[in-house]
Amino acid sequence: MNYELWLILLDISNFQKIKLINKYNTAENVYNNFEEILKENKIINKKLKNFQKEDLHYQVLNLKETLYKKSIGYITYDNPLYREKLSGILHPPYFLFYKGNIEVIKNKSIGIVGARKCSNYGLTVTKLLTKELITNNITLISGGARGVDSIAHKTALENNGYNICVLGCGIDIVYPAENKMLFSQIAEKGVVVSEFLLGTEPLRENFPRRNRIISGLSQGIVVTEASEKSGSLITARLANEQDKKVIAVPGSIFYEGARGANKLIRDGGAGACTDINDLRVFLDLEYIENPIKLTPEKSEILDLITDSPVHIDDIFKNASVDRGALYALLFEMQIKNEIICLPGNYYVKTI
Repeated sequence: MNYELWLILLDISNFQKIKLINKYNTAENVYNNFEEILKENKIINKKLKNFQKEDLHYQVLNLKETLYKKSIGYITYDNPLYREKLSGILHPPYFLFYKGNIEVIKNKSIGIVGARKCSNYGLTVTKLLTKELITNNITLISGGARGVDSIAHKTALENNGYNICVLGCGIDIVYPAENKMLFSQIAEKGVVVSEFLLGTEPLRENFPRRNRIISGLSQGIVVTEASEKSGSLITARLANEQDKKVIAVPGSIFYEGARGANKLIRDGGAGACTDINDLRVFLDLEYIENPIKLTPEKSEILDLITDSPVHIDDIFKNASVDRGALYALLFEMQIKNEIICLPGNYYVKTI
């Protein structure tokens, strides 16, 4: 009999499950003392009227077999690793299902969150800041959604970094569907986690819940782009309540998709990230020199491109190469992820 799976399946709240673990120490002890619990706890007794503890035996066996077949692990509240990372958050879950290496949650981690429908600016900023975190050996945490989440996860993978993806549905449900390969790649080196039972659909109300897991596992939160209704603002608020650092990237005052991040900064809910150095200072990151060997021409161009966007005309005015060679070098450097091209022929370096 797997007592932890039995308690996972027991139809009572996370609060009640954790309360029982705090009193009885293990799921096995909860099981063995269940008749006593029903007599003493009126809430559980009312919830589980006419329930016998043996009623779940078949479901436990079924779940155990399914987890094995799908290579899904689980971690519960009584695990020291879990308690270290999540016991202090508001309404902690009793368990997390996971795919991949759960030990990754020990790493120093930063959450990057933002809009599902992000602008080119939000996309570029997310790539730039994610790469900086990975360069500093910091694990990336995000929610696996479209937009900023997916961009951050992909950038971490492209730079050989560790990833933690927190889902708003059952871990056996792929949402969004186009991220099936992405989630598999994350699990190869990092971990995908969910607090929901298998088969749980990605309901709207699940996503604010999962945000407390993102903030709970993170040392800090970076909001790269957010409207006033963005769920990433919930993550930022939860991080503030958990005494975590929060930093946000300001956007155009004319762009509705940036109003949430701008308001967060204005109201004191986040520090302002106006360039890459703000991220380094705010999150106590070490600047690590990139070991890539560059040609003299590339070195010259990188000296002309800063962490702030520089127009191609300004680069050309100060470069020793002709315009054709400059375009070729800029294209090559983009392919190698050494620089990023922004709308309007502006460039910013990533190394």
